[in-house]
Amino acid sequence: MKNRKLYTIDTLSEFHTLAGLPKPQHPLISVVDYSRVEYQIEEPEISWIQNLYFIGLKRYIHGKFYYGQSEYDFDEGLVSFIAPRQLVRLNIIKPEVKPSGFILAFHPDFIWNTPLAKTIQNYKFFGYDVNEALFLSEKEEEILIGLFKNIEQEYRSGIDQFTQNIIISQIEVLLNYCERFYQRQFITRKKSNHQILTQLENYLDEYFDSETILNKGLPTANDIAKAMNISTNYLGSLLKSLTGQTTQQHIHGKLIEKAKEKLSTTSLSVSEIAYELGFEHSQSFSKLFKAKTEVSPLEFRKSFLND
Repeated sequence: MKNRKLYTIDTLSEFHTLAGLPKPQHPLISVVDYSRVEYQIEEPEISWIQNLYFIGLKRYIHGKFYYGQSEYDFDEGLVSFIAPRQLVRLNIIKPEVKPSGFILAFHPDFIWNTPLAKTIQNYKFFGYDVNEALFLSEKEEEILIGLFKNIEQEYRSGIDQFTQNIIISQIEVLLNYCERFYQRQFITRKKSNHQILTQLENYLDEYFDSETILNKGLPTANDIAKAMNISTNYLGSLLKSLTGQTTQQHIHGKLIEKAKEKLSTTSLSVSEIAYELGFEHSQSFSKLFKAKTEVSPLEFRKSFLND
């Protein structure tokens, strides 16, 4: 099988060249009309690693788009986010309806030494997997398109000492709207979200009931997210939105549930129970149990038996 070329995109100019676009009007930021993108390759697949931020609102995408190991399943009014130094792969299919939308691309140097350079990592949707790309209502889409156009108009009208700050403020507004829309999505897509919660509970039940916990100890948020094929950030955001708890708090909740079950239905010692729940030292188990229940394991067992 022929190895496909892996492109490296370090600058906006390189992206414009690859996408068959005119030279960018600003060296570090560009708003692209997606209907004008024509990738300059003959093969049906293109892969690249980019040192740019991409925020894309694309409609009528035909084919498969991969970000790292995750696949975006495009639909009308869907927004995707790509962080620098990530692998991107696109299987191109000639569509009956030409794709449309916008791409906001900017180099990390554009926001260097600004507050956004520090806060952009807090927008966790840059790490979300395919199933939780951002879907928009018509009204939400109009808001984002307006912001794309404002950014484009600002750098096209001439670059001066105010241009960067004005555009950065527009990017922050754009990201904050996306944060709001994601939180709305957590609420409105209840079926999908509750399926994830059920999957989480099933995973924890199986983990605590298997020998895996003896070999690896307590599962981490990364372990769980990987097993569920979603990102750690997304899992944490979803749980926080739906239940008010972090992933670690859910793990500890399941741990306490299993500990109470063993304390009330078996004659195992606290040390034996601690070992079965993945603790090397029973003192650590007892400390966590008391922190979560306000009683020690022995006090819980005694009160349970007295009842």
